[in-house]
Amino acid sequence: MRKFIIMGPQGSGKGTQAKRLKEAFDLVHISVGDIFRWNVQCHTKLGARIRRFVEAGQLVPDELVGEIVQDRLDQHDWNFGFVLDGFPRSEKQALFFLETFDIDAVIALSLPEAAAVERMLGRRLCSRCGLDYNLIYHRPAQPGTCDVCGGTLEMRSDDTPEAIRARLEAYHLQTEPILRLFRRKAPILDVDGTRSPDEVHREICERAGIAR
Repeated sequence: MRKFIIMGPQGSGKGTQAKRLKEAFDLVHISVGDIFRWNVQCHTKLGARIRRFVEAGQLVPDELVGEIVQDRLDQHDWNFGFVLDGFPRSEKQALFFLETFDIDAVIALSLPEAAAVERMLGRRLCSRCGLDYNLIYHRPAQPGTCDVCGGTLEMRSDDTPEAIRARLEAYHLQTEPILRLFRRKAPILDVDGTRSPDEVHREICERAGIAR
């Protein structure tokens, strides 16, 4: 069983690499962002709670995020392991996680700010099924249209240069204490996220000691 956490600034390719690990090794990809979006789009009670914080310009509280992750992991459908994407985002969340679970490695993707801003400005989200696209690496076959469901692709409302830079600054401020905490528990695999998805995936597998 393999258990990984993947971290990195917005635009570094966390979701892409998590999905590749999932497909290559039959891991369960647990994306906190995907869980949030599904609940908001499906108008669940949890989605309503999340929406209230987002619309007020607030972060979803650590306690609620921890509860969501715990509930997801409690499903125990990860027979061969999991890759956790988008969690933890604070030292408090990391401590909560380590109280219950151990991990094989933290995959830390690095990306310069200019490259992160460029990638995030190229992000598009299907308004119907929620599938992510990127106009740099993952273009739809027909511009502006989802390959899967035919829905309209939209730019995220908070993907402005100013908002992106603010999120990147917040990420770096929060990440250092989290990584210091994890370094006591598991290997940190620092991986250059500026290269192609294939190259990044190959290095992750080599550094983690897992056959592709």
